[in-house]
Amino acid sequence: VSPYGCLDMSGNVQEWVQDWFDPDYYAASPSANPPGPAKGSLTSKVLRGGSWDSYTRFATCTARNGVLQPQENSSFYVGFRCVK
Repeated sequence: VSPYGCLDMSGNVQEWVQDWFDPDYYAASPSANPPGPAKGSLTSKVLRGGSWDSYTRFATCTARNGVLQPQENSSFYVGFRCVK
């Protein structure tokens, strides 16, 4: 359970998100609510969190990695979260 009452934020699937991936972005980003990089290559979107098939160190909601866009890299351990 997170401090905000959210449950099961990691361990089910890795979340594919719309953010561009830049491994150095957070070194110079705003500390509060960073918007993510403004652009990136066509294949560098972000996967957040870990799935049931991940190493333990990736099974956190703060883990992030670059990945091909889903239509180019389908997998049974990658999903997405609908937000409003």
